[in-house]
Amino acid sequence: MNQNVIWITGATSGIGKALFQQYSKTDSKLIISGRNKAGLIELKACSKKPENVFALPLDLSEAKNFPNIVKEAIQAFGRIDVLINNGGISQRSLIMETTPEVDRRIMEVNFFGTVGLSKTLLPHFVGNKSGQFVVVSSLVGKFGSPYRSTYAAAKHALHGFFDTLRAEHYRDNITVTMVCPGFIRTNVSLNALTGNGTPLQAMDDAQEKGMSPDSCAKQIIKAVSKRKQEVNIGGKEIYAVKLKRFFPLLFSKLIKKAKVR
Repeated sequence: MNQNVIWITGATSGIGKALFQQYSKTDSKLIISGRNKAGLIELKACSKKPENVFALPLDLSEAKNFPNIVKEAIQAFGRIDVLINNGGISQRSLIMETTPEVDRRIMEVNFFGTVGLSKTLLPHFVGNKSGQFVVVSSLVGKFGSPYRSTYAAAKHALHGFFDTLRAEHYRDNITVTMVCPGFIRTNVSLNALTGNGTPLQAMDDAQEKGMSPDSCAKQIIKAVSKRKQEVNIGGKEIYAVKLKRFFPLLFSKLIKKAKVR
């Protein structure tokens, strides 16, 4: 992994920023993307090897720009080995309170943005007969949770799409690693959309008590280097995946009472 060219979306905060900081300690070439251009430039400037970092602004809701952005990303270091799809937005609203416009915005960024960028890069991986897609999903990509209806739907959809991509392109030596974090101590809840599309601007209790972004990033990097198909990361909340699978009725009772915001 030390010699790879790694592209990280959503790189200016949270898990994406922690991934950048960890990979910066290696000889990897890094492409960092996000909407915050000033934040990208600041990250690059703070790196010990800024010559190994290429800042590339990206808005996942602007699919029409993907061909040019992917072309620019490839030209930065001549190739891309790993795309870490980390960019996205979260949600904290009940179904009855959420406007259709908010539903569409979440799906546009979290699903169509991630899928569109990956499909645009896919021919490059196929041509090289090598490549790895890393998708930062969520534990709610495995089950539904109150206040996260469309967010969970988008993450569920990502699993379906990338499971299919893995099956279709294994002969091209293209792998997929699905990452399912639980409660990670980031600003994700602060920026999460409420029912009318405004940010929540409040920290969830569970989020505040969650795993540090650095610890999460280290586990992600380990899973990426081993080319794992899927990894669940977090505290006790990761056991909910097995509970849902083996004891679905019990899980259903518990999730109704769970304090998730």
